[in-house]
Amino acid sequence: MNESITDILTKAYELNASDIHLTVGVPPVFRIHGDLKRYGDHPMKASDTEEIAKLTIPEKLLNEFKEKGQIDYSFELEKIARFRVNTFQQRGNVSLAFRTIPAEVPSIDDLQVPNVLKTLSQTPQGLILVTGPTGSGKSTTLAAMIKYMNETMRKHIITLEDPIEYVHDHGLSIIDQREVGFDTRSFADGLRASLRQDPDVILVGEMRDLETISTAITAAETGHLVLATLHTWSAASTIDRIIDVFPHGQQAQIRVQLAGVLTAVLSQRLFSTADRRGRKAATELMINNAAIANLIRSEKVHQIPNVIQTNRATGMHMMATSVKQLLDAGSISYEEAKPYLEGDE
Repeated sequence: MNESITDILTKAYELNASDIHLTVGVPPVFRIHGDLKRYGDHPMKASDTEEIAKLTIPEKLLNEFKEKGQIDYSFELEKIARFRVNTFQQRGNVSLAFRTIPAEVPSIDDLQVPNVLKTLSQTPQGLILVTGPTGSGKSTTLAAMIKYMNETMRKHIITLEDPIEYVHDHGLSIIDQREVGFDTRSFADGLRASLRQDPDVILVGEMRDLETISTAITAAETGHLVLATLHTWSAASTIDRIIDVFPHGQQAQIRVQLAGVLTAVLSQRLFSTADRRGRKAATELMINNAAIANLIRSEKVHQIPNVIQTNRATGMHMMATSVKQLLDAGSISYEEAKPYLEGDE
């Protein structure tokens, strides 16, 4: 290997790469403002990626990697940046995907996401969901909300993450960050335990399974503010996904519970800017109100977009509206925006 992993990651950080792909047969590949670009002319060898895996995977997780064939963890270059890493086996070789996590936690203003998130962050209890595909900035938005709470409120905040991405210092709030695989066995275990740790706010890195979703709803019902992510593309699909996780016989009760605890759903996408020098977030925001709660209870989730459209004054908006605003401002190209513009009014 011509360059060390430190050299590769340092260069990626300097070039503002959001992701770094190390796989056998090609040089390191950086994703810069949404585009993949090769770095250097020397293809990675099997011995290169195996060596990097041994250097970066925490010793405690090596056996799990050998058993499962993939592992998530965090890796830090001191004084430069942190990285979320997924190391995996493919065709008998080791590949690694690094996601860059800036050292500085961004603010809600920095991200240019809806300012109403500040108001939602002050909600004493309920369930706030941030959704979107992998790489859409969900974790960053949640980190910005935690930063806002930490700077303006006195709360006990517990985060459950796999792995820990942004590191928060104690401010007005106290923040306990727990990493799945190190500090707790699973999201569900950590979430159950957190209810006995006197939290005001609980962040769940990802609601992956029935047990985690069920416990998160219970936590929101019992006086806590729960923040979580899902890999869904809209408010309506998020609600359907949650309900569909439960057995058919429980779904009617879950609809009632979810209608009662849900505070808001923010769905987001990242688009390459028109000059290809950065990325901009477009969002859809649904804030639960009496009309939406009634649609959830009565199995009419498909009508939620109509309620969002007629409640723009409260900050709600559809993805198409946000995309059109970015397009009209010249921030993104028509080619980027076109697939999302249908349905705007």
